[in-house]
Amino acid sequence: MRWRPEQRWLGVGIGVLAVALGAALTLRPYDSLEALTFGVAAALVVTGVGELLESRHEAHPWSSRVLGVVLIVTGALIVALPGLSASSVALVAGAGLAVAGVARLVAVARRQVEAVEWWIALLGGIACLVLGVLAIGWPDVTTLAVALLVGPVVVILGIRQIVLAWRYAHRDERRRAPGWLRLGGAVAALVLAGALAAASAVIHEEEPRASAFYDTPDALPGRPGQLIRDQRTDDGVPDGQQGWRILYTTTDRTGKIVPASGLVIAAEDPSGPQPVLLWDHGTTGVARDCAPSVLPDPFKAGGMPVVPEQAAARGWAVVAPDYPGLGAKGAHEYLVGVPEGRSALDAVRAARQLRGVELGPKTVVWGHSQGGGAALWTGIEAARYAPDVPLAGVAALAPASDLPGLVDVVQDNSAGRLFATFAVFGYAAAYRDVRVREYIRPSALPAVRGIASRCLAEPAILLSLPSVLADDNIFRRDLTSGPLGRRLRQNVPRQPTRIPTLIAQGADDELVVAGTQRRFAARLCRDGQPLQYREFAGRDHLSVVADDSPLIPELVGWTESRFAGAPMRDACPTPER
Repeated sequence: MRWRPEQRWLGVGIGVLAVALGAALTLRPYDSLEALTFGVAAALVVTGVGELLESRHEAHPWSSRVLGVVLIVTGALIVALPGLSASSVALVAGAGLAVAGVARLVAVARRQVEAVEWWIALLGGIACLVLGVLAIGWPDVTTLAVALLVGPVVVILGIRQIVLAWRYAHRDERRRAPGWLRLGGAVAALVLAGALAAASAVIHEEEPRASAFYDTPDALPGRPGQLIRDQRTDDGVPDGQQGWRILYTTTDRTGKIVPASGLVIAAEDPSGPQPVLLWDHGTTGVARDCAPSVLPDPFKAGGMPVVPEQAAARGWAVVAPDYPGLGAKGAHEYLVGVPEGRSALDAVRAARQLRGVELGPKTVVWGHSQGGGAALWTGIEAARYAPDVPLAGVAALAPASDLPGLVDVVQDNSAGRLFATFAVFGYAAAYRDVRVREYIRPSALPAVRGIASRCLAEPAILLSLPSVLADDNIFRRDLTSGPLGRRLRQNVPRQPTRIPTLIAQGADDELVVAGTQRRFAARLCRDGQPLQYREFAGRDHLSVVADDSPLIPELVGWTESRFAGAPMRDACPTPER
C-alpha cells in the first residue's frame, strides 16, 4: 500500500516527536515526578500511534498493531492512575515494554514477519522484553532509572518510524530500501538492554547488606555498654592487627536501651594495654546498611582512611562505632548529638569485654564532619554518662557544629542538598514534631526517599543523585524554620567541657564554611573550653583529612601529647578573620 503525501509527513512528524521525547527522557532526567510521568506517558503514546500507522503498510501487521495498542494503553494508564510513585511509573512502563517484547517474539515464532524483518523483530522483541523486566525489577527505581530504560527505546522506535515513512512513500521504494537501518536500530536496542542489565547486576552485587550478625536478640542486656556478640573481620584491618565487629547496648536520646554496632582493631601481640583511638565516622548514609562496619572499606567510607594505619604504627587500638540505626536495627537519627556521643562511649565499654584485647584507660576521640559533631557530643556526654571512659582529648575535624548555620548553607548548595535531606529524615526519626512532608515537596519525595535508602559508598547512589543535586527547589520551606530549626538549635554542641579539644577546618570548605566554624569555636573559647583551632588554606571538606593533608601529622602529634598527659596551650580563633 502506497503512503499518501499527508500520511508520509504524519509518519515523519510522529517519528520526530517520539525521538524528541525519548531524547529528553534520556538526556535530561527530570527533577520532579510530574515531569517524569508526563514525559514517559507522552513518549509511549506517540510511539504507539506511530506503530499503528506503520501497521497499515505492512504485509503482516499483527505484531505492530499489538505493540502500538500496548504502548498507547501503557501511556494512558500512567496518566490515568493517580498518585503514582517513580517505582509505580516504572512498573507500569516496564509491564508495557515486556508485553510489547513478547508480542514481537510471538510474531517471530509464528513467522508473521517477512524474512528480511525476522532478525529485526527478534532482536527488537528481546530488547523490549529485557528493558521491561529491568524497569520492573530495577533496584529502588528512581526517575533517572525510568528515564534511562524508557527513553532510548522511544528514540529507537521514533527513528524507525521516520525511516519507514520515507521508505514506504512509494511502493517500489520499499523493495529497494536497505534493511540495515532497521537492523541497526534493533541491534542498538539490544546492546542498550544488555548494558543496562549488566549495570543492574553490578548494582545488585555491590549493594551493602547487614548480615544476621546485626540482628537484635529478643532480650537486650539491661545496661548500656554491654557486649552482645562479636565477630572477627579483616575489613580495614592493617597487617599485624586483628579486627572485630561488635554488637552492644547503648541508650537513645530518651534513655532507652537500644542496640548499636561498630568495629574494634587492636594489635595481635601488644606489649601492654593499648591507648584507645575512638573514631567517630563521617556521613555514610542514613539507611541501616550504610554502617561502616557493614561496608568493605569502613574507614574510607567514613571519611578518613588513615585511621587504622596511623593507630597501628603507634600502638593504639581503634574503636569505631557505627551510631544507632546504622548496622543494628533502628532508625538512624542523623546529626542528633546525644545518641551519637553515647554510642561512642558505650563502644569503648563493649570493646573492653573482648577476649584477647587489653585496652588502656586513656581515650582520645577523632571525628570528621558528622563524626566531628559526634566527637564534640562524645566529650559533652563523657563526664556525666560514662565517667568510666575518661577522655584525654577530642579532635573535631570540619565538625558539623553550628547545625542551623550548616543547614542554612547546604540547603542552597548543590552537593549540600544531599546532606540536608539526610538531616530532614534523621530529625523526623528522632522527633515527632518534625515531619518530612512539611519540608520536602511532594513531587521530590520519591527521589529523596531513594537517596535516603542508599549509601554514599554504593554504585546505586548515582541513580538518585542527579534528581536531588539538580533540583534547587526540593524543599517546601526553610529547613532552619519551624520544628526542625528548633531541634537543630538544640543539637548544637555548645556546652564547654574540661577536655582538651582540637577543631581543625579547611579554609575552602563549601559545606562546613570556615567563617561559621570560626565563630562557633570562638564562642566555645569565651565559655572556657580548652581549645586549639587550626585552619588549613587550600583544603576543602574532604581534602582536609586526606593522606597528604598537613593536618594529619599535626593531629597525630597532638594526640600523642594527649596520651602523654602533656598540657595543651589554647589557640582560639579570631572570628572576624
